[in-house]
Amino acid sequence: MADSPTAPRPPFADIAPSLAKYTDEVLFGEVWKRPGLSPRDRSLITVACLVALYRTNELPFHLKFALKNGLAKDELVEAITHLAFYSGWPVASTALSIARSVFEEAGLEE
Repeated sequence: MADSPTAPRPPFADIAPSLAKYTDEVLFGEVWKRPGLSPRDRSLITVACLVALYRTNELPFHLKFALKNGLAKDELVEAITHLAFYSGWPVASTALSIARSVFEEAGLEE
């Protein structure tokens, strides 16, 4: 859906301006725009990695971003459910809790 990520200014930009610049220019400026995968596929992969690695700080942003990139709520829930078998029930349970909040904020609650 989105042709370019619209990441907010990293929250650490005030103390690590170089890392913020790399995040903006390299990660979201180059890596996310590579032609080998669609933004939708990159979002699915990123969400899966964040769930599996229990990266709860970054997960809300990337779940919202995944929705903008064309993933459906049901697809994200299915991915997290699938990950319960590979990365563990606790990480999947936590991810679903975070996803619920993101979906409610996006007006996607049932």
